[in-house]
Amino acid sequence: MTNCNKETNSSDHTITYWTSNNGGEIAFSDWAVEEWQREHPNTPIKYQPIPEGQSSEEIILAAVVARTTPDIYSNIWQGTVAFYSEANILVALDTLDGFLEFIQSRCSPATIKEITADNGHIYQLPWKINPIMTIYNERLLSELGYEEFPASYSEFLRAAKDFQRDEDNDGYVDQWFGNTSVKLAWYQRLFNFYPLYLAASGGAPLIKDGKANFNNEHAIEAFRFLQTLYQENYFSKQSESAGQDLFVAEQYASKWTGPWEIQYLERFKKDNFTYNFAPMPVPDTHEGPVYTYCDPKSFVIFSTCQNPQAAWEFIKSMVTEEADLQFLKMTNQLPRRQNLSQLPTFAAHFAAFPKMQAFANQVEHVVGGDYSPYLTEVFDIISQEYEACVLYQIKTPEQAIADAEEAVNVLLRAEQS
Repeated sequence: MTNCNKETNSSDHTITYWTSNNGGEIAFSDWAVEEWQREHPNTPIKYQPIPEGQSSEEIILAAVVARTTPDIYSNIWQGTVAFYSEANILVALDTLDGFLEFIQSRCSPATIKEITADNGHIYQLPWKINPIMTIYNERLLSELGYEEFPASYSEFLRAAKDFQRDEDNDGYVDQWFGNTSVKLAWYQRLFNFYPLYLAASGGAPLIKDGKANFNNEHAIEAFRFLQTLYQENYFSKQSESAGQDLFVAEQYASKWTGPWEIQYLERFKKDNFTYNFAPMPVPDTHEGPVYTYCDPKSFVIFSTCQNPQAAWEFIKSMVTEEADLQFLKMTNQLPRRQNLSQLPTFAAHFAAFPKMQAFANQVEHVVGGDYSPYLTEVFDIISQEYEACVLYQIKTPEQAIADAEEAVNVLLRAEQS
C-alpha cells in the first residue's frame, strides 16, 4: 500500500484513505471514491478498510509508531482525537482553506465547541453518529398498561417491577425489564452510565477546568437508578451467548441501543414483534430536552500527509448533503449534521424508514464526549466504581462517585504536572 508519509516521493499525488471494516461503509467508500475520481482524475485515492487487528485503536497506534499512517482516516473515535492532536500527529483542519466555513455550515455551535482543542484548533471533522436511545417492545409495554415508554426513573422502576416474572416457578427470575452490558471494559459505560448522566444533566461535561465535574446529583442518581435495577433483579446480569437474543425472544422488554438495531430486528424479529424507540430515562424532577451519548466518529488527516489541502477536498466531497444521504441509506448511521430532521434532502428517507425518525430528532441533543487526552482513563475509573456500586452494591452511589472524582482528579493533576 502506498502511504503519503515523509518518505513518499513528492511527485506521487495519491491520497491514501482508511475506512472502517463495516460493510456498509466500505460500499459507501466505493461510491465516494468513484464519484471523486470521475471529477478529479489527477488526484487518485487509494483506499482500504483499516487492517485487521484486535482493535482499530491499536492498529492506528501501530501505524503512528511505524509512520505508516494513511493520509485520511474516517473512523476515529472523538474521544481519542485529543490524545493524537497533543502528540502532534494530526493536521489542524482549521488551517486549511475553506474548512471553517464548511464546518460552520454543517455543525451546530455546540458541536464545534465540543471538538475544539484547548489551543483553539480543530483536528477532526465530525462525520457519523449513532445516538443511544431506549428500544422497547410495544406489545409487552401495552400489556402492562403503558401506551408510551416510561420516561422517568420512578416510572421505569414501576414498569420493571410489573414486568418481572418467574415463568417456570423455579424461584429464579427469567423475564427482566431490560439488559445492559455488565462487562467492565471502560467503553461499556458509554452505553449505560454515560447516556444516563447526559440525559439527567442536560449534557454536562465529565471534566471541566482540568478537574472532575461529575460529583453531582446527576451522576449519583444515575448510579442509584442502575444499582436499583440490579438490586431488584429488574435487569439481567447474564451475557447473551452467540445466536441468542433475549430481546427478540421477549424475555427482555427493553434495552439501550443505537440505530443499528433497526436493520438487525427487521431481519430477525417474529411477525408479531413490534418495537419503538424512546429517549433515555431521566430523574423525576428533570426538565428540558433529554440528551444522550451519540457514539461519534470523525475524519482526521495525519500529519504525515504531503498534501493535506487535497485530502481535505476529498473529505469535503464525502460529506455533502447528497453524500450524507447515500451514507445514511447504505449504513443506517446518521451524519452529524445540524437540523438533520428538517432538511428536505433527507425527508423522503425518513418517511420511508420512520423508525429512523426518532434518532434523527435526537440528533439536536447529543454529546460526543469531553475533549481530553485522558478520557479513556476517566471512563476506566468510573467503570471500576460502577462495578463496586452498581453491580456488587458494596458502595453507596455517593461514595462511589466521590471516589471516582478523587481518582480522576489525582489522574489529571499527575498528567498536568
